[in-house]
Amino acid sequence: MLKNPFETLLTISQQINSTHEITVLLDKIMDSAMRVLEAERGFILLKKNKTAHYETVTARNLSRERIESMKEHSSSVVTRVLQTREALISVDAQEDDRFSGAESIILQKIHSVICTPLLIEDRIIGAIYMDRQMSEDQFDQSSLDFLTAFARQAAIAIENAQMLNDLQNENKKLKERISLNDRFPEIIGKSQPMQKIFEMVHSVAPSTATVLIEGESGTGKELIARAIHDHSNQKDKPFIPIFCGSLSENLMESELFGHKKGAFTGAHQDKPGLFEDADGGTLFLDEVGEISQPIQTKLLRILQEGELKRVGDNVIRKVNVRVLCATNRDLYKEVQEGRFREDLYYRLNVIYIKMPPLRERPDDILLLAEHFLQHYALKNKKNFKGFSKEALRYLQQYDWPGNVRELENTIERAVILSSKSLIEPDVFQLKKSEPKMPVGKTLKEINKYAILQTMEMTGGNRTKAAEILDVSRRWLQYQLKEWGMVDEH
Repeated sequence: MLKNPFETLLTISQQINSTHEITVLLDKIMDSAMRVLEAERGFILLKKNKTAHYETVTARNLSRERIESMKEHSSSVVTRVLQTREALISVDAQEDDRFSGAESIILQKIHSVICTPLLIEDRIIGAIYMDRQMSEDQFDQSSLDFLTAFARQAAIAIENAQMLNDLQNENKKLKERISLNDRFPEIIGKSQPMQKIFEMVHSVAPSTATVLIEGESGTGKELIARAIHDHSNQKDKPFIPIFCGSLSENLMESELFGHKKGAFTGAHQDKPGLFEDADGGTLFLDEVGEISQPIQTKLLRILQEGELKRVGDNVIRKVNVRVLCATNRDLYKEVQEGRFREDLYYRLNVIYIKMPPLRERPDDILLLAEHFLQHYALKNKKNFKGFSKEALRYLQQYDWPGNVRELENTIERAVILSSKSLIEPDVFQLKKSEPKMPVGKTLKEINKYAILQTMEMTGGNRTKAAEILDVSRRWLQYQLKEWGMVDEH
């Protein structure tokens, strides 16, 4: 018989409820129960990630293999408690008919067993198991009464700690996301694809690794390159961008590597190249896939050796430059087709960032549109209340082949042309592309796409759209209301 069980329970409950660190709490629960009931072995099981599976979260004097063997047999103590959700005690487990087929009980020579579920109201979250092998003392009804009451308190403490832990993790993620957005104010984006880009930039910026940024035109590749430089250890040194797609081979060579006086017609004086100008800082090669094979060879030497020669010069010069590159081509495909050096490709592609097109980050379209509206309204000294509902819908449905750059140009043009308080879609002057069924989307997204395309095709006529979609007008109305596309009266 336990001495002062309620006083003991109160003391232990106060101790465990003052602990919010889940691992410390579980250890306290296990040790308290073992000490009060003078058990020799024990463990606690908890439900794993809200599934039907249970995992051992703490144990005393028991290996994981032995615990698993206790859970494997349908007639074992643990399985019975988890299935029935009722506490169980066995005064003499070896002679107990309930466990006559339980190999774990027999093989491990368990003398006395006690086990109780961890319940929150009628919901089971785990179980506490303890036994005795060597001691002749047996668990009795008072032991079971104590453990049952203790388990109720323990279950509440565990769930509270888990909830607090989940909240802290969620808060940590939110703070990281907010801090990432704060770190890169020049880049507008809250979508999941852009959050991944922010995380990548945050990770690679402090290093000196070369970075290859691929993506369609207008996705903001130079913005990402600038962000990497601005958050690097070279941020106080030069950031020099060069567009490689508009220069001839000779001019590109002179721009990058410099030239000696008299090296060619018009070379009236010695001139350092951009690599020398960027020494200690960052050189951004935009559209690096456009450079010729001879220049690729010279670029590879700089990346490998940190050395260059000016055009027409024999002097070897040392430079320390971080190289960031961007291309709208598939550079690996260029390598396979022999237009780009494979060894240079791998030198440039130490870190790879793929910029998502705007159509893959729909959550950012309206965010960007509002940003550009404020910017160009201020620049043109105009005032707008915002976009009309039709304009917002138009912006979201358009495919944006020119990506963010096209969106920015569209909003700037709309600001200049519009004379109303709300921006209407007629000032966008965009050619609607042929509807394409989205690929790689969820059924919910495809469903929404089909409905909105049909609504546009019928000029917003809901009755006609419902007929084409073979749904009731009421159902269509409900869907539109869900997306905030029905005026409330």
